[in-house]
Amino acid sequence: MSFEVPAEAYDAFMGRYSRPLAEVFAEFAGLPEDGRVLDVGSGTGALTTVLARRFGESEVAAVDPSASFVATAAARFPWVDVRHGHAEDLPFDDHVFAATLAQLVVHFMGDPAVGVGEMRRVTRPGGVVAACVWDFEGGRAPQSRFFQALREATGAAADESDRAGARRGQLGALLKQAGCSDVVEGELTIEQAFEGFDEWWEPYTLGVGPAGAYVARLDESQRAELREHCRTMLPDGPFTQSARAWTAKGLG
Repeated sequence: MSFEVPAEAYDAFMGRYSRPLAEVFAEFAGLPEDGRVLDVGSGTGALTTVLARRFGESEVAAVDPSASFVATAAARFPWVDVRHGHAEDLPFDDHVFAATLAQLVVHFMGDPAVGVGEMRRVTRPGGVVAACVWDFEGGRAPQSRFFQALREATGAAADESDRAGARRGQLGALLKQAGCSDVVEGELTIEQAFEGFDEWWEPYTLGVGPAGAYVARLDESQRAELREHCRTMLPDGPFTQSARAWTAKGLG
């Protein structure tokens, strides 16, 4: 899945969720007090922001396959070591990081087992390796209500529940397969407030991720039908949406 979209589009679509998620994910990971840390699949920098605040920008590295996201992160964090690359072939030496984290990334890896293995490779012995992915299986992801409406309006939709890490126990299994010890699994919950339906809907029209790709393929009448179907599933006026993610951590 390509995310070669403007950083502003991604921020509008997922940033409102990934920013609060980064805070609770970092707490769950149990980060060390010092050492270098790596953000794998850093996107526009939601988790990078948290890591830079805790460790200082010069102690943080970030890698992402999207050139537009790399450029944005490099501009936002001038002292972070931001690199263009893929999780399955991380451009770092062995055992250099005290912690390596992947937020909302494992399910987009071309080969998740290889990607998580690379995360362990670049982490020093006893360092933290951690990941999180939205609970698509349980219908608790931010996009789950959209995918439900899409299925009802069009008859079918791949809702990301078949992707690695989107089901209970999958992240922990990947960490164990990579050779991590003391693996602990859990759930992370965040809430996001909306002023109304339009604020919720508009990001889906920006072409970001699988959900945005579906909307982009619809003609005008189909898009209008989907929009109205979504509207019937959400409250009138301001509302708050909760979302949950599976997470797991282990020692390298």
